[in-house]
Order: sequence, then C-alpha cells, then structure tokens
Amino acid sequence: MTAPGLPMRFPAPGLPARVTIHEVGPRDGLQNEKTTVPTPVKAEFVHRLAAAGLTTVEATSFVHPSWVPQLADAEELYPLLGDLPGVRLPVLVPNEKGLERAVELGVRSIAVFGSATETFARRNLNRTVDESLAMFEPVVSRAKADGIRVRGYLSMCFGDPWEGPVPLEQVVRVARRLRDLGCDELSLGDTIGTATPGHVRALLDRLGEEGVPDSVLAVHFHDTYGQALANTLAALEHGVTTVDASAGGLGGCPYARSATGNLATEDLVWMLHGLGIETGVDLGLLAATSLWMAEKLGRPSPSRTVRALSPKE
Repeated sequence: MTAPGLPMRFPAPGLPARVTIHEVGPRDGLQNEKTTVPTPVKAEFVHRLAAAGLTTVEATSFVHPSWVPQLADAEELYPLLGDLPGVRLPVLVPNEKGLERAVELGVRSIAVFGSATETFARRNLNRTVDESLAMFEPVVSRAKADGIRVRGYLSMCFGDPWEGPVPLEQVVRVARRLRDLGCDELSLGDTIGTATPGHVRALLDRLGEEGVPDSVLAVHFHDTYGQALANTLAALEHGVTTVDASAGGLGGCPYARSATGNLATEDLVWMLHGLGIETGVDLGLLAATSLWMAEKLGRPSPSRTVRALSPKE
C-alpha cells in the first residue's frame, strides 16, 4: 500500500534512474510578480526549497534593476543564502557588469539567457542573436577562467509569438554557438509552451547529430497547452536527466505575453516518483513550501499537485 499523498511506483524501461531538478521559482517565478516580494521572504523561500531536498535552486538575477525590478535586491539576498552548503545557487547574469556584481558576492554558478529567434533577442536584450552571443562571450570566458559553472539558457526553441514555429536548424545553430563559447549546460526553453513530444524528440535528435549530447542538456517547458509533462517524459526517454521546474508553477516570461507558467515542480516530482525515478525531493515539504508562498502572494498555487495535496477544509 502506498503512503497517502504519494503515487504508486511503476518503473518504466529506458528512463534514467535519477533526475536532477533545476528549481527556477525564486528567479524565473518571482521575476514575473506584479509586486515585489520582500527580501526576507525570498530568502526563506530558497531555504524551504533546499530543506525539501532541492540541490539546485536558481536564486536571483544580477540584471539592471530597471529591467527586472522584482529582483533588484540581488546584493541583499545572496548573502542570506550562505548557510546552504551542498546546494548550488546559480544566478542569471546578462553581461560583464552583472558577472562582476555576482563574483563580488562569491557566486560559483551563473547563467546567461540567449534566444533562438531574432525578434525575442531584440525584445529581451535589445540585440540581434549574434550581438547577444558576442556579449556573452567575455562573460562565459571570464567565468570559466575563475572556475565558475556556466549554464546557457536558449529561449524560443519551439515557437515564438512573433515569428511562429522555429526551424530546428535555427535552434541547433545557436545551441552550438553557446556550447562553443564554453557553456557547461544548455537549457532548451519552450518559452510559450507550444512544443509537443514529437517536436522535442526531433530537436534532441538534431542536436545529438550536431555534437550536442543529451548529457549537457536540460529542458525548460511551459504548460500553456498542457504539454509540459508529456514533453518532459519525451526528453527523459531520449536521455536528458536535468529538468527545469518552478515550485508551485510560478513564472512565465515578462517579454513574451503568451508565456504562461513554468512546469510546476510538484507536478514533475509526482510523475517522476510514480515512474520510480529518484529526485531526492520530499514532495510533502515541497508542496507545503508552495502553499506558504501562495499565501504570501495572495493567490492559489496553479500546481494541480499542490492543490490535490492541500489540506481540505
């Protein structure tokens, strides 16, 4: 008999034994809030996520405050997280200035945020794709020279609200460029949630053919059309073992209005545990954390699993 609030386990062949969850709620989730969450609440959010067993928690962003005012307190927040040994706390940096700010605080893991499409590159970074890659080059080079781990986000991999469907070769070209710059990991973003499992497999096939293996890839799905879990399963079957998710399903994209929330971490964990895949995450503690944050934000969590596990009145 399975414990209450946990799925029965039925392992499936061809899936990884363990999956690393890259938690993005404190950064990708909170950057989309209309109101600014107080710094102590953000710090407690990260601590609660770590206590639930998440070992990679993307903490904040060192972008200019005018771009993302919700994360303008990065210098105040990061020092409050120094008591989390064994937890990787990556931060987003847009340029060399952002890197310098992060390095001064002892950051050891960063991410840069690129685009597979020209329109989104201009709207998000006010640069072409090639210009944005040129901006990332010294950031990645300096970080690697200092022994800092670098993740490259690649947004709009499956569809773009202005350009429509994105050709596979276009995504592969930019992914190869990010790898050539020195990124340790690439996160493939379905920014507006239009991907389907066949599309996911086709892109992963092409990337592998061009020398970008599953072992350096992560997937980042949005649930706009209810496909995030199906797409994740397709990626796992292909060999990907790192999945981005956001506690409680927080987040979207401030520069793409059609982007709805990220894949909820609880929904992901429920599926993975049911498949017998280890995550190291305590689902009860995680759901309680998302309920706590939902109360702070003054609205219900969009995660179906959080709602299902919530105490009923």
